Amino acid sequence: MLRRYLFVLGTEANRIDDLIQEVFLLVLEKGAEQRDPKAFGTFLRGCAKNMRLRELRSSSARREVELADEVWHEATERSDVRVDALRRCTDELPPRGRKLLQATYTDGMGRAAAAELLGMRVDGVKTLLRRLRETLRQCVERRLKGDQ
Repeated sequence: MLRRYLFVLGTEANRIDDLIQEVFLLVLEKGAEQRDPKAFGTFLRGCAKNMRLRELRSSSARREVELADEVWHEATERSDVRVDALRRCTDELPPRGRKLLQATYTDGMGRAAAAELLGMRVDGVKTLLRRLRETLRQCVERRLKGDQ
Protein backbone atom coordinates (compact mmCIF):
# COMPACT_ATOMS: atom_id res chain seq x y z
CA MET A 1 0.00 0.00 0.00
CA LEU A 2 2.77 2.43 0.91
CA ARG A 3 4.72 1.65 -2.26
CA ARG A 4 1.67 2.40 -4.43
CA TYR A 5 0.98 5.57 -2.45
CA LEU A 6 4.52 6.88 -2.96
CA PHE A 7 4.28 6.01 -6.65
CA VAL A 8 1.03 7.99 -6.90
CA LEU A 9 2.80 10.91 -5.23
CA GLY A 10 5.33 10.88 -8.07
CA THR A 11 8.26 9.34 -6.25
CA GLU A 12 10.93 7.96 -8.56
CA ALA A 13 11.11 4.17 -8.54
CA ASN A 14 14.68 4.18 -7.20
CA ARG A 15 13.61 6.31 -4.19
CA ILE A 16 10.48 4.44 -3.13
CA ASP A 17 12.23 1.69 -1.15
CA ASP A 18 14.49 4.23 0.57
CA LEU A 19 11.50 6.31 1.67
CA ILE A 20 9.66 3.22 2.90
CA GLN A 21 12.67 2.28 5.02
CA GLU A 22 12.79 5.80 6.45
CA VAL A 23 9.06 5.65 7.25
CA PHE A 24 9.41 2.34 9.10
CA LEU A 25 12.43 3.61 11.04
CA LEU A 26 10.28 6.51 12.18
CA VAL A 27 7.49 4.08 13.12
CA LEU A 28 9.92 2.09 15.26
CA GLU A 29 11.14 5.26 16.96
CA LYS A 30 7.64 6.54 17.69
CA GLY A 31 6.07 3.19 18.55
CA ALA A 32 3.18 3.95 16.19
CA GLU A 33 2.60 0.29 15.31
CA GLN A 34 0.36 0.05 18.40
CA ARG A 35 -2.43 1.95 16.62
CA ASP A 36 -5.46 0.34 15.05
CA PRO A 37 -4.90 -0.67 11.37
CA LYS A 38 -6.75 2.28 9.83
CA ALA A 39 -4.97 4.85 12.01
CA PHE A 40 -1.67 3.09 11.39
CA GLY A 41 -2.18 3.31 7.62
CA THR A 42 -3.02 7.00 7.92
CA PHE A 43 0.11 7.55 10.01
CA LEU A 44 2.29 5.71 7.48
CA ARG A 45 0.88 7.72 4.56
CA GLY A 46 1.34 10.97 6.46
CA CYS A 47 4.98 10.17 7.21
CA ALA A 48 5.62 9.12 3.61
CA LYS A 49 3.95 12.24 2.25
CA ASN A 50 5.97 14.52 4.54
CA MET A 51 9.22 12.79 3.61
CA ARG A 52 8.35 13.11 -0.07
CA LEU A 53 7.52 16.80 0.37
CA ARG A 54 10.86 17.38 2.09
CA GLU A 55 12.58 15.96 -0.97
CA LEU A 56 10.88 18.50 -3.19
CA ARG A 57 11.95 22.08 -3.25
CA SER A 58 9.72 23.75 -5.80
CA SER A 59 6.20 24.80 -4.90
CA SER A 60 4.77 23.39 -8.14
CA ALA A 61 6.19 19.95 -7.35
CA ARG A 62 4.80 20.24 -3.82
CA ARG A 63 1.36 21.08 -5.23
CA GLU A 64 1.50 18.00 -7.48
CA VAL A 65 2.10 15.85 -4.40
CA GLU A 66 -0.83 17.51 -2.62
CA LEU A 67 -3.09 16.85 -5.62
CA ALA A 68 -1.94 13.23 -5.83
CA ASP A 69 -2.67 12.85 -2.11
CA GLU A 70 -6.21 14.18 -2.67
CA VAL A 71 -6.72 11.71 -5.53
CA TRP A 72 -5.47 8.89 -3.32
CA HIS A 73 -7.88 9.79 -0.52
CA GLU A 74 -10.78 10.11 -2.93
CA ALA A 75 -10.00 6.74 -4.51
CA THR A 76 -9.52 4.91 -1.22
CA GLU A 77 -12.40 6.59 0.62
CA ARG A 78 -14.83 4.21 -1.01
CA SER A 79 -12.49 1.21 -0.82
CA ASP A 80 -14.64 -0.61 1.75
CA VAL A 81 -17.65 -0.27 -0.54
CA ARG A 82 -15.58 -1.49 -3.49
CA VAL A 83 -14.17 -4.44 -1.58
CA ASP A 84 -17.67 -5.40 -0.42
CA ALA A 85 -18.97 -5.16 -3.99
CA LEU A 86 -16.05 -7.25 -5.25
CA ARG A 87 -16.70 -9.93 -2.63
CA ARG A 88 -20.38 -10.11 -3.52
CA CYS A 89 -19.57 -10.27 -7.23
CA THR A 90 -16.97 -12.98 -6.62
CA ASP A 91 -19.55 -15.00 -4.66
CA GLU A 92 -21.80 -14.92 -7.75
CA LEU A 93 -19.15 -16.52 -9.98
CA PRO A 94 -19.32 -20.21 -10.88
CA PRO A 95 -17.26 -22.47 -8.57
CA ARG A 96 -14.58 -23.05 -11.23
CA GLY A 97 -14.06 -19.30 -11.65
CA ARG A 98 -13.83 -18.75 -7.89
CA LYS A 99 -11.35 -21.64 -7.60
CA LEU A 100 -9.17 -20.14 -10.35
CA LEU A 101 -9.22 -16.70 -8.73
CA GLN A 102 -8.33 -18.25 -5.37
CA ALA A 103 -5.47 -20.25 -6.86
CA THR A 104 -4.09 -17.33 -8.86
CA TYR A 105 -4.52 -14.32 -6.60
CA THR A 106 -4.67 -15.74 -3.08
CA ASP A 107 -2.44 -18.80 -3.37
CA GLY A 108 -0.08 -17.14 -5.84
CA MET A 109 -0.11 -19.96 -8.36
CA GLY A 110 1.15 -19.29 -11.83
CA ARG A 111 -0.91 -20.07 -14.89
CA ALA A 112 0.72 -23.47 -15.41
CA ALA A 113 0.02 -24.62 -11.84
CA ALA A 114 -3.54 -23.28 -11.97
CA ALA A 115 -4.09 -25.03 -15.30
CA GLU A 116 -2.92 -28.32 -13.82
CA LEU A 117 -5.14 -27.84 -10.76
CA LEU A 118 -8.22 -27.20 -12.87
CA GLY A 119 -7.40 -29.61 -15.69
CA MET A 120 -7.11 -26.83 -18.25
CA ARG A 121 -4.56 -25.65 -20.78
CA VAL A 122 -2.40 -22.66 -19.87
CA ASP A 123 -3.95 -20.59 -22.68
CA GLY A 124 -7.39 -21.49 -21.33
CA VAL A 125 -6.42 -20.21 -17.88
CA LYS A 126 -5.18 -16.95 -19.38
CA THR A 127 -8.44 -16.48 -21.32
CA LEU A 128 -10.63 -17.43 -18.36
CA LEU A 129 -8.77 -15.03 -16.04
CA ARG A 130 -9.24 -12.21 -18.56
CA ARG A 131 -12.96 -12.96 -18.78
CA LEU A 132 -13.33 -13.25 -15.01
CA ARG A 133 -11.60 -9.90 -14.44
CA GLU A 134 -13.87 -8.24 -17.01
CA THR A 135 -16.98 -9.84 -15.50
CA LEU A 136 -15.94 -8.70 -12.01
CA ARG A 137 -15.14 -5.18 -13.24
CA GLN A 138 -18.57 -4.84 -14.82
CA CYS A 139 -20.32 -6.31 -11.78
CA VAL A 140 -18.50 -4.01 -9.34
CA GLU A 141 -19.26 -0.96 -11.49
CA ARG A 142 -22.97 -1.91 -11.58
CA ARG A 143 -23.03 -2.35 -7.81
CA LEU A 144 -21.28 0.97 -7.21
CA LYS A 145 -23.84 2.69 -9.43
CA GLY A 146 -26.57 1.06 -7.37
CA ASP A 147 -28.03 -1.05 -10.17
CA GLN A 148 -27.85 -4.22 -8.06
